[in-house]
Amino acid sequence: MHALIPHQPRHLGIIGGLGTLASEDLHGKLAAAIAAMATHGQAAPAAAPCRLTLDRHPAPPFSGGAGSADALARRKLYLYDRMRHLEACRADGVLVPCFISHTFLAELQAELGVRVFDMMAALARHVGPAPLRIGVLCSSHVRDRRLFERAFPAAHIVYPGAKIQDECVMPALHGACGTPPQAPGLVTLARLRRACGDLTRQGADLIIPGAGEFAALATQLRDSGHAVLDCHQVYAEYALAQMDQGRPATFKLGVVGGIGPAATVDFLHKIIRHTDASRDQDHVRLVVDHNPQIPDRTANLVGDGDDPTLALYSACRRLEEQGASLIAMPCNTAHAYVGRLQPRLAATIVNMLDETVRHIGAHYPGHGTVGLLATSGTVASGVYRAAARGAGFDLIVPDAQHQQYVMEAIYGSQGVKAGYTEGPRKEALLRACAHLARRGASVIILGCTELPLLLPRDPAFAIAGTTVALLDPTDLLAQRCVTLARGGKKSCNID
Repeated sequence: MHALIPHQPRHLGIIGGLGTLASEDLHGKLAAAIAAMATHGQAAPAAAPCRLTLDRHPAPPFSGGAGSADALARRKLYLYDRMRHLEACRADGVLVPCFISHTFLAELQAELGVRVFDMMAALARHVGPAPLRIGVLCSSHVRDRRLFERAFPAAHIVYPGAKIQDECVMPALHGACGTPPQAPGLVTLARLRRACGDLTRQGADLIIPGAGEFAALATQLRDSGHAVLDCHQVYAEYALAQMDQGRPATFKLGVVGGIGPAATVDFLHKIIRHTDASRDQDHVRLVVDHNPQIPDRTANLVGDGDDPTLALYSACRRLEEQGASLIAMPCNTAHAYVGRLQPRLAATIVNMLDETVRHIGAHYPGHGTVGLLATSGTVASGVYRAAARGAGFDLIVPDAQHQQYVMEAIYGSQGVKAGYTEGPRKEALLRACAHLARRGASVIILGCTELPLLLPRDPAFAIAGTTVALLDPTDLLAQRCVTLARGGKKSCNID
């Protein structure tokens, strides 16, 4: 549904507000590489990633020093806003010609739906695994963060001596910022050539200009006889080669909430309960669209209430736009609309009804009669009967009188949707439960997400002189979502 159209022009964004010299140099090399691909037949012109956006929105002053906590925080927020802007413009990828920013690139990528190309990965792939002595020209902050040591674990990384760093590299960095690429300062070049000479004397086999402004001067530095890598050329070619591979997936579970509100909170609690976690970061990442104004599903299915299809679809699409990998709808009745919604969605709706039927087959084999307590809308829609088709058990529902008890327990003035979990409506629900047990149901599905707030799941619930198993589909849905979030690994099972 959301796959790229064949031969659709691709779109790359470049963050340009962190340095004119660096961003314009990278933009020029990307444009030249794209033209070369089309000219040499490596990609048809219509399929080539031919659209480039240089985002020139200026960065705010990063006062306090490039490596201060406040300056880094402001840089992160600036980059996030600009990348979100490019994501909204449907960019297929973003390039950042700034090495300081690559010290926290993973933080940005974790919060974005658009791929951010990693310049350090590009350089490591280009240089290869052979052990080398690599000289690096970079800011003191990048050096102290050991960015290059992490990218080149087999190499011996060397930096200019302290005097050269203070007298040449850092002044050259500040002098190059904002310099037009047509006119790099002679003093800046002289300082960098002196620093390259220092690295060469230390035995560097290769020199990497580890600042975007320095990378833009790679040609001039090479002309002085130093083995300087053109980082922006490598970065451009890497991005073009990697563009179709997509970004690493970050799992998010989307939840269509508000149907109803208390059931949503109950579902979220169950997600937490079923997650084997020792710290906050071990829990499942959730995106919740909590909209109690979605029209009532039962009123639509058994009466003339408004159709909730569009509101449900809108909620699902918003969750997709926020990166949801899967979608959960903690509302049994809403599953009557899954057949309309799923074909138009890229994310999969985890079907609570299918999970319930699967659980019965796995844990209650041989139970011939299963009862269903649900809204009249769920019953009338036949969604549970459809899910149970061929499952090996008969599904029974209450008669008209006892179904009215169920509806009063849910929708009545003292029902669970009104905030009551004890009292006469609960007693009425117990009568409906006993009614199903007397008719032979040994398993009863609490097929409305509010009902477990009245009768929590119980594998051995005594009623009407017999024992039945009460099943909570919301709980089963939570378990399944946690399992899927963990890549299929079994979640913590709480009985």
